Amino acid sequence: MDTLEELIGASAWAAGLSAAQLARVRADMVARQFPAGAHVCRRGEPAESWLGVIDGLLKLSSDSPDGRTVTFAGVPAGAWFGEGSLLKAEARRYDVIALRESRVALMPRATFAWLLDASIAFNRFLLVQLNERLGQFIGLVEHRLLTPEGRIARSLATLFNAQLYPGVGPSFRLSQEEIGYLSGVSRQRANQALRVLEQAGLLRLEYGGVTVMDVEGLRRYEG
Repeated sequence: MDTLEELIGASAWAAGLSAAQLARVRADMVARQFPAGAHVCRRGEPAESWLGVIDGLLKLSSDSPDGRTVTFAGVPAGAWFGEGSLLKAEARRYDVIALRESRVALMPRATFAWLLDASIAFNRFLLVQLNERLGQFIGLVEHRLLTPEGRIARSLATLFNAQLYPGVGPSFRLSQEEIGYLSGVSRQRANQALRVLEQAGLLRLEYGGVTVMDVEGLRRYEG
């Protein structure tokens, strides 16, 4: 996707809105560009927007008291996130960082709250979204007990969720460094792990990306 309009048009939640509701959403939303390494949001900041990725790749992470970084999720183009903080009216509980140059859509808190009051379809979308997100974070606890190969396998499999990440297909641009960031391993260790997964027939490494051959195999892989 290249524009905010394309992102809205491809989003499942927008399909359930009336023409008038969609017109207000389009009028209220803005897009912002972020260079690689930039903070889109910081932990502790007020949650003022619902966020969607037009293009690029973000990660949701937090630094622990001992200085380690915990990555909760990667967010590719086509995905929306941050609804939990808006619904609970709390500050962001994680940092949102652009792993590559990214364009992000922002729906103001007021527009998000208005849709909650005005659209049953939007509420239904969020209900499914939150349920999928809960499953994702439960899986994250299990990921920490796996080998680097298992962690990378599960991290890649997590991206194949049609509800949370509708824009992801079998082949996608994801560097080994980015895979390492999302999985919590070094680039060198990610390279080794990806070779193991390729030899197992679960994926194929390509220049600047990967093609997943067996999503279910990645979900089950433990190393």
